[in-house]
Amino acid sequence: MAHRVTLIPGDGIGPELTEATRRVLEATGVEFDWDVQEAGADVMEAHGGNPLPEETLESVRRNGVALKGPITTPIGEGFRSVNVGMRVLLDLYAQVRPCKTYPGVRTRYSDVDLVIVRETTEDIYAGIEFEEGTPEARELAGWLAAHGQRLPQPDSGLSLKPISITGSRRVFEFAFDYARRLGRRKVTCVHKANIMKFTDGLWLRTAREVAAENTDVEFDDRIADNMCMQLVQHPEDYDVLVLPNLYGDIISDLAAGLIGGLGVAPGANYGEGVAVFEPTHGSAPKYAGQNRANPIAQMLSGVMMLHHIGEGDAADRLEGAIAELIREGRSVTYDMKPTRNDPTAVGTSDVADALIAKLRS
Repeated sequence: MAHRVTLIPGDGIGPELTEATRRVLEATGVEFDWDVQEAGADVMEAHGGNPLPEETLESVRRNGVALKGPITTPIGEGFRSVNVGMRVLLDLYAQVRPCKTYPGVRTRYSDVDLVIVRETTEDIYAGIEFEEGTPEARELAGWLAAHGQRLPQPDSGLSLKPISITGSRRVFEFAFDYARRLGRRKVTCVHKANIMKFTDGLWLRTAREVAAENTDVEFDDRIADNMCMQLVQHPEDYDVLVLPNLYGDIISDLAAGLIGGLGVAPGANYGEGVAVFEPTHGSAPKYAGQNRANPIAQMLSGVMMLHHIGEGDAADRLEGAIAELIREGRSVTYDMKPTRNDPTAVGTSDVADALIAKLRS
């Protein structure tokens, strides 16, 4: 029976990556019934200015599984991030970003095998913001002043940082379950509880409570800035890192740098009965339509999806084919060559062709 999966091509380089990934997933022999849906800047006009149509959300809820291409987020202005909106509206509270070295990828490190688990519905990224100069911002500033919390400057934009016991507990329970299922040895809580005692302090306290209920998995904690240094110096000392939303976004990119970059960094977002699989990198709109973008991160996200839907054999075969392709270094895009202007670099669709040939050989 075919697996019903929502396919969201995205924008920028997203449609090229998702098409290449779709072809490769089908070449594993697993049957899919793709439910293609739209999201992103390119579809706003057709949906009354909404970059995240309700029918797209309903498709993901109905099918329970989605493969999503990257979607552009305007910087500093424009519409709110579709990625953030989807996580909040579908309550995708746990983002998993594996960071694993593959021989053949240019990096200063070897044998890195980390998993970032990022809480994705709370913290600064919850999107509770007040624009500078608005009546709402002035009212909130006045309330804060009345309660002894005067702003450093009156012309401030404001963002709130909600971290709850409920949100913290469920993501740590997810992380310990994930570590146990995959045979991982240690969970590390990352925080700034030394400074933000009522938000990150709550996060750390809840982590310790959940750890006390899961003593079969080792537990420790690290302050976020120290964690960055530790990962650069001794990444082999860490296994599963659990982080609030903002730190998770930043440190997952740092961890991707350890393994050679975002081009080989997959991702997944999990909620209750819903999972959305997408690469860590962005939409790179300046490369859209050029058949140049590296599809490996999107394809490795597809590997995660195969595991999720119970197609473990197909997942292992596809990851093995990807690892072999990377090791050989022939049918890879420009960013994975020794120099970025290497004339032997291939295009997005050519990577898919090479993987399909391996899977069918």
